[in-house]
Amino acid sequence: MKKLLLLLTALLTLSGAFAQTLTLYVGRGEALAGPIIERFEAETGIDVQVRYGSTAELAVLITEEGAASPADVYWAQDAGALGALAKTGLLATLPQELAAGVQAKQVHASMEWMPVSARNRVLAYSSTRVSADELPASVLDLTDARYRGRVAWAPTNGSFQSFVTALRTTHGEEVAEAWLRGMMANGAKSYPNNASQLDAIAAGEVDFGLVNNYYLLRRLAEEPGFPVAQTFFADGDIGNLANVTGVGVLKSSDAQEAAQRFVAFLLTDEAQRFFTEDNYEYPITTSVEPAPGLVSNAEAAAAAPEVDLGSIDDLEGTLELLREVGLL
Repeated sequence: MKKLLLLLTALLTLSGAFAQTLTLYVGRGEALAGPIIERFEAETGIDVQVRYGSTAELAVLITEEGAASPADVYWAQDAGALGALAKTGLLATLPQELAAGVQAKQVHASMEWMPVSARNRVLAYSSTRVSADELPASVLDLTDARYRGRVAWAPTNGSFQSFVTALRTTHGEEVAEAWLRGMMANGAKSYPNNASQLDAIAAGEVDFGLVNNYYLLRRLAEEPGFPVAQTFFADGDIGNLANVTGVGVLKSSDAQEAAQRFVAFLLTDEAQRFFTEDNYEYPITTSVEPAPGLVSNAEAAAAAPEVDLGSIDDLEGTLELLREVGLL
């Protein structure tokens, strides 16, 4: 990877690309993405302009903007949105060399986008109010009456929407719609994101939440006594969906070399250690180990359902379903 960065640096120097401004559309929270973007700026001298927003909204925006989009790079918090955007033909094919150090099973077959970190969906719960026998075996069990009014979710969040897409893909449209309607009828409470669900659990507003694994670990690092725990559902349950964040470069970008250098930077050991040690995500490369506090790769793999991330690209279908049931 260092050789690739040196090569790209040479190309940038020859082309005068250091004078360019790189525009990123980022569907991740600023706290999760901002520090590594700042490091990239400091190390390269490239000026980065960032537009933050929800992953789904930015994917739709790029689709509407088409070849006129000012974005050079799209950084999404889930594979589904990247797959949906790739289907529009707006993403460039990345050099195969970029995938040299990436876990082979995570590499997108057509190289139209690159994974940069991984995570699992988990069930967060109150460590003071929930007993072990109340933990459901499946995310589908949360429609049971015993969970009435006790569960938080974030229907507008990109990771949740990817989960719904995976649910549609693996269990069928009818099951997905029935689960959404069942959760609504059971009084599931909507929050804007993962972090606000954890706050709601701690405040006693709800007892459970559907979140990505790293949010609680970040909070516990700051507040060891924070009264929330998390767990997987039974092994193989769709509620344990393993997903990735990733980046794609727009075909229309006139800063292709600088954009590829940004992608390469996200795959360096420096960036991968940031994702796992600071954000508590799983590294996507083979040269960096998961941070202490994360479950082992073997345990995470056993918990995760068998889902081809390339198959969960029907973001628009999920948005239509969420609108149909009244969640958007």
